[in-house]
Amino acid sequence: MAVMRAVRLHFPTHELRVEDVDRPTPGAGEVLVKVEAAGVCLSDVHLISGELGGTPAQLRGDTVTLGHEVAGTVAEPGPDADGWAVGDRVVLQAGEYRDGRGWTRGVDYDGGWAEFALARIDTLVPLPDSIPFEQGAVIPDAVSTPWGAITDTASIRPGQAVGVWGIGGLGAHAVQLLRMVGACPIIAVDPSPAARDRALAFGADLALDPADPAPADKVAAATRGAGIEAAFDFAGVTPVREQALSVLADGGKLVLVGLSGKPVTIADSTTFSTRELRLLGHFGSGANAVAQLIHLTENGRLDFSRSISDVLPLEQAAEAVERLEHKKGDPIRLVLRP
Repeated sequence: MAVMRAVRLHFPTHELRVEDVDRPTPGAGEVLVKVEAAGVCLSDVHLISGELGGTPAQLRGDTVTLGHEVAGTVAEPGPDADGWAVGDRVVLQAGEYRDGRGWTRGVDYDGGWAEFALARIDTLVPLPDSIPFEQGAVIPDAVSTPWGAITDTASIRPGQAVGVWGIGGLGAHAVQLLRMVGACPIIAVDPSPAARDRALAFGADLALDPADPAPADKVAAATRGAGIEAAFDFAGVTPVREQALSVLADGGKLVLVGLSGKPVTIADSTTFSTRELRLLGHFGSGANAVAQLIHLTENGRLDFSRSISDVLPLEQAAEAVERLEHKKGDPIRLVLRP
């Protein structure tokens, strides 16, 4: 049987290794995709460290090929893979539904940190020639997750005042997407000067350091005293949530996107209720989000050329994880190329 290289996470030991494994064979309704680019996400970092728990309950065995942001070309269509041919450029959805439950690629089943990846045909989205593989790969999750948080969970409308905490891989794209849908003002909050500069470059109206002695005053000035109508937490830490809640307008909502596995607390439930604040959890995106975003990108509404901070070979996956974990160089997205 043919073999391929893959980056495998061994859950019992949290060890990450590049290994030779059997190249999969597509079954009915599947295709084998030659991976051209695969994004490295902060959730991969948390998965490797064990912060998101142990071995996923749906995983067969205790080892998985990581990678849920994947783009490539069809290498081999399986039986009944109608409409797909060798060489077709594709982006893979970050997950799929099985038996009525959502399964995440690179977590519950093998992902795209490999030379080849299996995909069901209902998880394939065509990638136009005008979009490079590296940019297409990060649309699932890095772009589609904030898109879902903005358009579905928060239902942002033009002219609404918004705040974005954490201007990393998802938060930077959130700023760009909020600008496109007409949110105003967009207030970005991040302790990193480089991240704040990036937020302004991506379309934020104001960028604040969370340690600023008077953030509430600056938010009030920017929103004419009303406060923020929707705040997005992409950092997943308690101080962010506390600060965001403190500057919400009456009836405002806080959308939790960043994953941490830690408790969510509300210090003053009376104030929370009397001001009719809302706390909303968000994960992933709708089935059509990736196709929508590719369409918007192809037609010039979005530009992800600034999103790819570096491209590394598969063998340097551990280095990419370390750089993202410690924010070396303040990356937006690092991409692996087999």
